[in-house]
Amino acid sequence: MLQLLYQGQIAAFILLLIAIVMALTFHEYGHALTAKLYGDDTAERMGRLNLNPMSHIDPLGLLMVAIIGFGYAKPVMTNPSNFTSRWASMVVAAAGPGMNLLLAIVTINLFAFGRNQGWDIFEGSGPEFFFVYLAIINLVLMIFNLIPLGPLDGHYILPYLLPKHLAIKYQEYNSRYGIGALLVLMALSIMGVPIFDFIFNLGLTILPYITFV
Repeated sequence: MLQLLYQGQIAAFILLLIAIVMALTFHEYGHALTAKLYGDDTAERMGRLNLNPMSHIDPLGLLMVAIIGFGYAKPVMTNPSNFTSRWASMVVAAAGPGMNLLLAIVTINLFAFGRNQGWDIFEGSGPEFFFVYLAIINLVLMIFNLIPLGPLDGHYILPYLLPKHLAIKYQEYNSRYGIGALLVLMALSIMGVPIFDFIFNLGLTILPYITFV
């Protein structure tokens, strides 16, 4: 993203930053809301059950996004002992990526509908850049967080999809090596291996399939 500043594209940088903040905020809110629905008010008591970006954005994580292209938000804390269903951990984990998918669907279809109706707010290259990239960023965040490595949401989901003995083995290996493997992926991406380019292109591939207008 810093490349945009070097090129003097300040407006594009600001719009992308706003889109990223929105995507991260809705992602974390999805976790907090679903945990509350499943009986755990830990996130609510910590002031996370809202759409205020200040409640969810980690300054260092956002700075990493601006500098190297990926970062993180404040994780939503939960207490699984409060959950009212054995499936709650999986659903709460999936709610973050699910919220990103929902926001992507709403965003791209709202833009397409508004453009088709000739609404002035959607005319021009600025609104098109913002709404299209807001949808893509949400899809990228969804895909990235479904990777079952380290602390990403996918590591809560995958055990529910595996036979019990494999789930136990996976959890054991992920607790030992998951964070390291994730850091290796990030390092390889920084070194030029197109790992995150693949994720971005996958988001682009999905975009037409969620555009219904």
